[in-house]
Amino acid sequence: MTQQLRSAAGAWLACDPDPQTRAELEALLAASATDPEAAGELQRRFEERLRFGTAGLRAPLGAGPARMNRVVVRQATAAVMATLPPGARVVIGHDARRNSDVFAFDAAAFVAAAGGEALRAGCVPTPVVAHATVDLGADAGIVITASHNPPEDNGYKLYDAGGAQIVPPADAAVEAHMAAAPLPYRDTLAPSGGGAITDVGSEAIERYLADIAGRLEMASQPGAPLRVVYTPLHGVGARLLGALFERLGLPVPLIVDSQAEPDGAFPTLAFPNPEEPGALDAAYELADRTGADLVIANDPDGDRLAVAVPSGGGWRRLTGDELGALLADFLLRRRAAGGSPEQVLLAASVVSSQLLGSMAAEAGVAHAETLTGFKWIARAADGRPERLLLGYEEALGYAVCDTVRDKDGISAAALAVQLAGELQAAGSSLPERLDDLHRRHGVHVTGQVTLRIPPAEAAVATGRLRANPPAELAGHPVSDVLDYSGPAGPLPPTDMLAFRLAGGDRVIVRPSGTEPKLKVYIETIEGAPGGDLAAARRQAQDRLGRIAEAVRPLVTT
Repeated sequence: MTQQLRSAAGAWLACDPDPQTRAELEALLAASATDPEAAGELQRRFEERLRFGTAGLRAPLGAGPARMNRVVVRQATAAVMATLPPGARVVIGHDARRNSDVFAFDAAAFVAAAGGEALRAGCVPTPVVAHATVDLGADAGIVITASHNPPEDNGYKLYDAGGAQIVPPADAAVEAHMAAAPLPYRDTLAPSGGGAITDVGSEAIERYLADIAGRLEMASQPGAPLRVVYTPLHGVGARLLGALFERLGLPVPLIVDSQAEPDGAFPTLAFPNPEEPGALDAAYELADRTGADLVIANDPDGDRLAVAVPSGGGWRRLTGDELGALLADFLLRRRAAGGSPEQVLLAASVVSSQLLGSMAAEAGVAHAETLTGFKWIARAADGRPERLLLGYEEALGYAVCDTVRDKDGISAAALAVQLAGELQAAGSSLPERLDDLHRRHGVHVTGQVTLRIPPAEAAVATGRLRANPPAELAGHPVSDVLDYSGPAGPLPPTDMLAFRLAGGDRVIVRPSGTEPKLKVYIETIEGAPGGDLAAARRQAQDRLGRIAEAVRPLVTT
């Protein structure tokens, strides 16, 4: 281990206010003299620093610039203030993960120490902070959250004055300040230059509820109310969701008791992500016991939504693409019924289903594809004459009210329950409405191959594919290869490749921007001219499986 590395670790120790991470770093330093594994771990902690990925800074908790800790949060906040005007006002909220409250305290202290006003929202769902940043006229917003990441992670999400997550060059400017500035003092600095800390949590929640309820309000529906089961997955969404449902006259959901309270240890979950197998099992059990019609779930910071429907005596979670299409269809029908002449836009990430584009064309409204992440989806209508009617990404993220410029699992849940209630009153259901969409636009089946590998290995895999793209996949010729890494591409440059196959099938490969993963997104499209949706789905699903098997060795060898 080099003396430079030892010096860097020693300097970090001197400024770290957290006794736990100090002890961890001291132990690594002591062991590194004789233990190559400890020396390697120390090098990994200090050879790089965290970067703003798809949704901000995210990493496991631990000491060093490549982990989430109090020093990194203080550095990031000081850097944010260096990019804002004097006296900047910053909304700060946090989830219930380990150290989230401490990190939020540090962020507020460093805003005030820089002469700004920290507007503390407290422990709230992420969309409340996105909404409050604009609603309260703040210059920026900070949320301490790692969303659906593993329990050992935490993160730092940053909004600009427009309430959207930062994009280049703003992220690079913050990173440059973090790299250039000296390490912060261990002691918490006092407010200076007129700096202050103000609690705005109650006001931010009330104004969010009033705004969303006003946007989603609709006439009461006839018939028996839906029986809904809800789980916040040990997150912070339950109280806000219940309050919004009450304002909208929606049925009070039954909450999974074992997952109702915020708990950063996630004691009933192996992985706090509603997409993961088993995450909704407790909700399904309660739904079976109570004869529920619908299961809904938020992720731990309340910005994602999962919906499950009865299927074959059990439950089936709708894919993000299926729910995105259903919500878009609902909003389009509402718009048509209201006779609004307003120009609107449907937007989705490029890795989401192509069904949304077909629906937009049929409805005569604009459609846009963006890079992955809501920092791009939220900006899809910027500079355009249309208003964003719906934005979504396949990873269970939906924006159903453009008053929040980020994904919002609370408002999306309300809209989904409204839709399910309307369909039930008409003698229909979410699966039947999806059938209608597939009859008109073809069956769209989507799936993923996900590899948990370090970012460097993921970049090697995409580089290998870029140099030697396949001529065919599972016997289907590759008709077009689209490389998103160059400046001449249709979107801002990013490490992503798309392979288009005959008939509209598509394969997209990209490293994750929030976790150490390589993701492969596959979509197959099958028409059902005779109306046999079951046969079309079997064919599309079988083809997707064969394409997945063909892709896997290309990204693992």
